[in-house]
Amino acid sequence: MSTAVFIARRYLTARRKQAFVSVITFISALGITIGVAALIIAVALITGFQEDVQGKILRATSHLMISDVTGDSLRNHKALADQVRGFKGVKSVSPVAVNNVLIQGRTKPHPANLKGLDLDLEARQSEWLGRLETGEMPRPGDRPGILLGHDLAYSLGAGIGDVLSILTPSFRLSPLGALPKIKTFRVTGIFSTGLYEFDSSTAIVPIAAAQKVFDMDDGVSYLQVMLDDVFAAPRLKEEMKSALPPLIYITTWGELNKSLFSALKLEKTIIFLTIALIVLVASLNIIATLILMVMEKTRDIGILMSMGSTPGQVQRIFFLQGAMIGVGGTLLGTALGLGWCALANGLKLIRVPVDIYQISYVPFYIKPLDLLVIVGVSLLISLASTLFPSRRASKVDPVTALKYE
Repeated sequence: MSTAVFIARRYLTARRKQAFVSVITFISALGITIGVAALIIAVALITGFQEDVQGKILRATSHLMISDVTGDSLRNHKALADQVRGFKGVKSVSPVAVNNVLIQGRTKPHPANLKGLDLDLEARQSEWLGRLETGEMPRPGDRPGILLGHDLAYSLGAGIGDVLSILTPSFRLSPLGALPKIKTFRVTGIFSTGLYEFDSSTAIVPIAAAQKVFDMDDGVSYLQVMLDDVFAAPRLKEEMKSALPPLIYITTWGELNKSLFSALKLEKTIIFLTIALIVLVASLNIIATLILMVMEKTRDIGILMSMGSTPGQVQRIFFLQGAMIGVGGTLLGTALGLGWCALANGLKLIRVPVDIYQISYVPFYIKPLDLLVIVGVSLLISLASTLFPSRRASKVDPVTALKYE
């Protein structure tokens, strides 16, 4: 152990004549501990919320959506799908036929999105569809089957085997005039993605049944593209735009949810900067502690210098003293923050309204990079706060310090 480290440790642990300095030292370390713990908890909360919602959105929606720029149905979707499958990184391509409908159950008609999918393909790549909450996939029969989202089924008061009437936006002519087109379906299964917005508004049928209901013949609303790497969506979009026909419109999953993810990113940044002020205030206490320590140890500094210690060695002593406060507070705060996150996840302590936040409880998840940034910022602020007091200690004149001793 070097002399500087030994003296710095003794100054921190030894009893002092001025109890006030000890109190300030404790407050400095406590402030950094609380600041680091609060930063970890806040960033883990925002990150956990973002990751959970993002994961559920990506499970329930397409990574890339390819549609006709005019809004009409895609007529050449089979050839287009074959072309899209040729791009590296594309996991699967499937047609989707979707439109807004009214579903009549045991209660009043409820608005919903009726989505026609290639159920065999989707069941293999979507866990939520491959493992229905209850029931089974629609099978060919006299009356086509339909799958309901968990919350939509609850709103309709519908269960397995119930027959529902679907009112579409299209009309049919009759002796009484134009009447809405009505089609009946039997509920064969109920699914749950965990995303309330999707589960409360989506009904799924085989794509052939949806095309018939919407009078689309062989057309589809769009092609749903799933990728091996969801974060490659912007790059693949640009590649496809230059290779696919000009009247094709491509939308990424990020663009579909741009406002949500932009708000979460901004909120995470603001929370980080705001709570980092706690660490900054604690660092001011370190400055006050070291200045008072220099005043208290002026005689000791004079003795050290008279015995041959250089100003640099004296500066190192007080720098290490402040660094010990900063490092100790940072490590303790990191342990407390990670401990709280583990406890909150295990007990699901923070529950939120699922219809507002899309999740039933807030998960805490801290990324290694975020943790490194928090620890790094705390240490940087703590170490920077020691520079002025330690430099001031090195400027003490030993003659003046020992003049009256």
